[in-house]
Amino acid sequence: MYYEEADKPARARTSNLNEELGQVDTILSDKTGTLTCNSMEFIKCSVAGTAYGRGVTEVERALAWRKGSPLAQEVTDEEAQVDDSTEARTSVKGFNFIDERVTNGNWVNEPRADVIQKFLQLLAICHTALPEIDEETGRISYEAESPDEAAFLIAARELGFEFYVRTQTSISLREFDPFSGRKLERSYKLLNILEFSSSRKRMSVIVRNEEGKLLLLCKGADSVMFERLAKNGREFEEQTKEHINEYADAGLRTLVLAYRELDEEEHSEFNMEFTRAKNSLSTDRDELIEEVAEKIERNLILLGATAVEDKLQSGVPECIDKLAQAGIKIWVLTGDKMETAINIGFACSLLRQGMKQIVISSEAPEIKALEKTGDESAVAAAFKASVLHQISEGKELLTTSSENSQALALIIDGKSLACALDDDVKDMFLELALGCASVICCRSSPKQKALVARLVKIRTGGTTLAIGDGANDVGMLQEADIGVGISGVEGMQAVMASDIAIAQFRYLERLLLVHGHWCYRRISSMICYFFYKNIAFGFTIFFFEAYASFSGQAAYNDWYLSLYNVFFTSLPVIALGVFDQDVSARLCLKFPLLYQEGVQNVLFSWIRILGWAFNGVLTATLIFFFCIRAMEHQAFRKGGEVVGFEILGTTMYTCVVWVVNCQMALSINYFTYVQHLFIWGGIIFWYLFLLAYGAMDPNISTTAYKMIQWIRRDGQTHDPEYCDMVRQRSLRPTTVGYTARFGASSKRFEEKPEGH
Repeated sequence: MYYEEADKPARARTSNLNEELGQVDTILSDKTGTLTCNSMEFIKCSVAGTAYGRGVTEVERALAWRKGSPLAQEVTDEEAQVDDSTEARTSVKGFNFIDERVTNGNWVNEPRADVIQKFLQLLAICHTALPEIDEETGRISYEAESPDEAAFLIAARELGFEFYVRTQTSISLREFDPFSGRKLERSYKLLNILEFSSSRKRMSVIVRNEEGKLLLLCKGADSVMFERLAKNGREFEEQTKEHINEYADAGLRTLVLAYRELDEEEHSEFNMEFTRAKNSLSTDRDELIEEVAEKIERNLILLGATAVEDKLQSGVPECIDKLAQAGIKIWVLTGDKMETAINIGFACSLLRQGMKQIVISSEAPEIKALEKTGDESAVAAAFKASVLHQISEGKELLTTSSENSQALALIIDGKSLACALDDDVKDMFLELALGCASVICCRSSPKQKALVARLVKIRTGGTTLAIGDGANDVGMLQEADIGVGISGVEGMQAVMASDIAIAQFRYLERLLLVHGHWCYRRISSMICYFFYKNIAFGFTIFFFEAYASFSGQAAYNDWYLSLYNVFFTSLPVIALGVFDQDVSARLCLKFPLLYQEGVQNVLFSWIRILGWAFNGVLTATLIFFFCIRAMEHQAFRKGGEVVGFEILGTTMYTCVVWVVNCQMALSINYFTYVQHLFIWGGIIFWYLFLLAYGAMDPNISTTAYKMIQWIRRDGQTHDPEYCDMVRQRSLRPTTVGYTARFGASSKRFEEKPEGH
């Protein structure tokens, strides 16, 4: 899972979620930068109602193949022509625009060259990027807040409007002059910047050009831009909307560009309110700024729309296919248009031909008719009723498809999703969504992503994994059980908020199907075995206490008790938890359904836990009664004496060490030198310990003193040191009886000489 191109390895930022990687039931994924590269290329545009650019996108190729080979052949031929044109010019990262009508200054010959000029000026001025000049080549590159913005600046530069200097108060361009045919340096005084936000979905700048005109330049999502157009600014609206839909079908990201001229009085009034809102210290400062911006971002004149391609990451379709085969549900939450999201879904195998689509949209005709009346309460009530009706229809279709075993996909837009997340609707929505094989949420905000993640996690009870790459995904990552951050080009916010960081979406396949599967098996088996070995050991102590009438006599030496879980049985458990594999990584990927073992919690069910516990009790019972029956009445020494409790305890302890380590050898699936070393080494170490510990002074080794030697000499007590120790321990002071009277008399007799 190492991404060599960017030198980025996978990183585990937390260590207590390993087993949950093998139990993921639902994946919630961002699209831009997660499924795609987040490396934008300017490929098409619509200006003054005319579409420009004839590049072919990955989605168009997938769409062509999906619809049939004749169209696919046409796309392939067109792609070959585009490739030939591309080879003829120098490749520029971020710019894949091919259209002879616009490139090389030919746009001046177009019927609406004035609109094209304003369009390109807006691309070069409306941004917050900074230029960087390469001292060796003199080439200008741009540090922008988003890849889209950088692609727009590169496109403007390649088409004759190069942004090269930015100060606190001005923006300077080298513009292609349509009259002289040369590049002229022009400066625009920067007066105000109305920044982009996820709620505004647009950004604007107010500048003064060299002629003294005040211009408001605005770019944003079509969902918020068309409603802000002036009546005389809708000349190209229908054609532009048609082109935007075509671009969305091709999987392209679109933005609408518009402008308006301001008069001095209007700008002066706005500037006072805007400054007052920016300097506000109240908690609703952002709302105040948005209200002021809302007042001036209106009556705009439409120029056109841009279309940039964000290519799919390598291996995404194959990864999604494997995850789906593993039984994992995949939800995509994106801010793109519904058409774009659907076509990206087909391109990445999230949707497939023949899959029935349940579409919940806010674009119902009756809702649009009510919106024209201006009655907001009636619109809200009708909209909610429409969403409920669409969800009910979807549930009916779900019931029918269950009988026919037909796969379904749910696609819902942002406005409908906001309604579906209401308390009285979300249970119905979730029931429908869980019955579908794929779910795509379009036009969703960061807050909605987090709310969806919370809903799925709480209501399903299954393990959820969220994956994203940007700051707008942080809420979703934090709400899910496991957060995976993509270390891409949108900064490190998602990585810093994640549990695991990877560089590419395709690594999720190996992370879950291989490492997740292994970790679940390892940790489940390790916990069950840990219970087993301690129950087996503990019940031998319990049985001995019952055998000794609960007199308090210890079955084992104190050091035996202390070192059981430290040296003699602990290392094999660690080896199991680190190295064990039921199947190889290749087979995990070849048979992804193996992953369901963790989702269904097969290895850590109560039946399995109680089975291991019963095995421990049975092991302890067999060991104890075998040792008792073997040693209780049989002569152990030549004199006919039976064994003492210390030999019985050591024998039981030896049996326990052998049995639990052999049980580990039977349970393990994947043997390495480490496993052999730890399992058989633990048994050998017990004998070495017994020899070393028994050779110590009897005051230290107590009941373990020369235990091995006792067995070797067959009970012959020729060791004077041991005999003396036994004799000293057997002497006890007495207070009654003949021995006590004789001892007292001897003591008085010994004390008499001292008195004289």
